[in-house]
Amino acid sequence: MNIAVIPARGGSKRIPKKNIKLFNGKPIIAYSIEAALTSECFDTVIVSTDDNEIAEIATKYGAQVPFMRPDEISDDHATTLDVMKHAIDWCNKNHWQVKKLCCIYATAPFILPEDIRQGLSILEQEQASYVFSATSFAFPIQRAFSIDKKNNINMFLPENLNVRSQDLPTIYHDAGQFYWGTAHSFQTKQPVFSVHSKIVRLPRKRVQDIDTLEDWEIAEALFKVIG
Repeated sequence: MNIAVIPARGGSKRIPKKNIKLFNGKPIIAYSIEAALTSECFDTVIVSTDDNEIAEIATKYGAQVPFMRPDEISDDHATTLDVMKHAIDWCNKNHWQVKKLCCIYATAPFILPEDIRQGLSILEQEQASYVFSATSFAFPIQRAFSIDKKNNINMFLPENLNVRSQDLPTIYHDAGQFYWGTAHSFQTKQPVFSVHSKIVRLPRKRVQDIDTLEDWEIAEALFKVIG
């Protein structure tokens, strides 16, 4: 069976109740749940949470909450792979024969069912360990620089100072929406960013990391334009 796992702990600090905060009138986690259900890729959609309020809202929108996440993987130090391994271990103990999983972040309002389906197709056709959403950087990162305490500029890659931007290779980054993988890859905590992974390319207009209140405001404004 294929399952979706949506990690959604309750202790977010920078944005209180981030995973269920209303985003354009709807709990933000609802977008992830609905996209997963609409994709028809999964036998079940699970929300992994330690919070009763999140569990109640997740169930309302069609997800299952068959277990509550233990405290040891619900703090700031718990990784996504920790949460996914816990979910797989629970499934194995309950005789669920899970073959493929998709970790879908709870704060991904731009996620689309067709992107989830494409990820599964690539995972199967390419026999990859993982397939995740990614997008290109808007500006060549090879021309990036830092500013020290004396306000001096230091290029990260000074050899690219006089290279035309169109001659530099396109660089991509994680879009923070979903991560397909085999049960074995998740359970053994194989690294996601490796030669054994593939990507689903997303347009930059549908990618917005949401870590701060400013990020949230930008995402809501963007959603109103393209949503």
